[in-house]
Amino acid sequence: MTIQLSEAQQIDFKLIYELIFHKNANIYIPESSLERIKTSRQKFEKLLQSSPTPVYGVNTGFGSLCNVKIDDNHLRQLQQNIVVSHACGTGAYAGDEVVKMMLFFKIASLLHGFSAITPAVLDKLVQMFNRCIYPYVPKQGSLGASGDLAPLAHMTLPLLNRGYVVVKGVKFPTEKCTDLSDLNLPVVLNSKEGLALLNGTQYMSSVLANALVRAFRLVHIAGWISLLSVEAFLGRREPFDALIHSVRPHAGQRKVADFMFRHLADSELNVVERAWVQDPYSFRCIPQVHGASIDVLNYALKVLLTEVNSVTDNPVYFEDQEVVLSGGNFHGQPLAYAADFAAIAIHELANISERRMYLLLSGQRGLPPFLVMNPGLNSGLMIMQYSAAALVSASKQLCTPASVDSIVSSNGQEDHVSMGANAVNKLIDVVEIAEKVLAMELIHASQALYFRKGKLNASLEAFLELFRASVPVIEDDRELHKDIDAAIDFVKNLPVSFETVNYWVE
Repeated sequence: MTIQLSEAQQIDFKLIYELIFHKNANIYIPESSLERIKTSRQKFEKLLQSSPTPVYGVNTGFGSLCNVKIDDNHLRQLQQNIVVSHACGTGAYAGDEVVKMMLFFKIASLLHGFSAITPAVLDKLVQMFNRCIYPYVPKQGSLGASGDLAPLAHMTLPLLNRGYVVVKGVKFPTEKCTDLSDLNLPVVLNSKEGLALLNGTQYMSSVLANALVRAFRLVHIAGWISLLSVEAFLGRREPFDALIHSVRPHAGQRKVADFMFRHLADSELNVVERAWVQDPYSFRCIPQVHGASIDVLNYALKVLLTEVNSVTDNPVYFEDQEVVLSGGNFHGQPLAYAADFAAIAIHELANISERRMYLLLSGQRGLPPFLVMNPGLNSGLMIMQYSAAALVSASKQLCTPASVDSIVSSNGQEDHVSMGANAVNKLIDVVEIAEKVLAMELIHASQALYFRKGKLNASLEAFLELFRASVPVIEDDRELHKDIDAAIDFVKNLPVSFETVNYWVE
């Protein structure tokens, strides 16, 4: 997969989706774009030489040291110093998927031409991306204020032949990575270039992008799983009728209802008599709950796409107006809100899923207690629901918004921060938990359907049979953690095309 990236390229959800699932994507920057970047840099240097006014981060110190003027002879040293001094991240590796997107989003942002970068720096970033050489970026250390200073400093260190890189899962000191030996490192950073690389929201954006791709996949899989549960519980069909949703036309709600109604239509279980007038909310209100989550994810996606098509470093060089302006486009508040809201939305998929599990185990509607033959001698799925409940409670605890927090830093200069990096890190954890809980519901629904007679909708039947190839029906008690692991692997790795996932995107 080769991506021609230029200042005119609009990053959309399809491109993000394909980048995450294509392990060997390549970036190609046309010569015309590189020439434009080169010309922009030349004009910036002329403007800097003629300007009597200090320019933040170019010939001044950083943060609360912004009033310290830097001598012209030390401008390159200043840019190197900001990179090495700001590489203060800690914690686990952010992962190849995140760092790959960081590189991609940073290159795309720099190509807009408002950062006064040189083609040489761009080329090195592109080379690392194309060779799948990922800077070692720790997950913790960003306040989401001046963007993601610490993570982006770690991303930049290899340009200086410092720090670490990850190649095919192995961590190397940069200077010992033979795959970089022909890149003529270290790069000499000119005025503003270090700051342009470190200011920006690329860590927050990258984690959010990965989380949303997984979330939209999970929305689709949750649709299949909830259908199996409805069938297993002999749920009524009226709650999914389009007439109900026409008078409350939230987009996500209508899509879920349509999806459910279509895949229940051909079921042989439709002829089974339902003596009950209504189902509990966890079955009856699937369109309203899943649909609301989908609407929130679409809001978060719109925020993300605006962000990754923007310029988020500082200061910003406006070539046509011949001015350099210092502002706050690096502040992560929009992303922090989006990530917090998305976490709540994804959590609810797990929350309602656990309730359906509980009811499937309850011995109602002709199902045996705990969905097992010989209950008493066998405990069946009794404790799997415990495990799901524990995960859901852990997820609830992660849903306290990070974006309502702030802390003063940089001696008061950066006195309000977004905590967006904490928000996206929590979001990934919530997605991970939701995948596990829904995998457990899938085991419950599959097991419950063993006790029902009749074929399901053909597509739903095919999904069920595919799953049972991974997790067979449980006839007697066995080590269920193995079944849980297999179900989680099924949910995480089930092939889902972009076209299928895109059905849920507005």
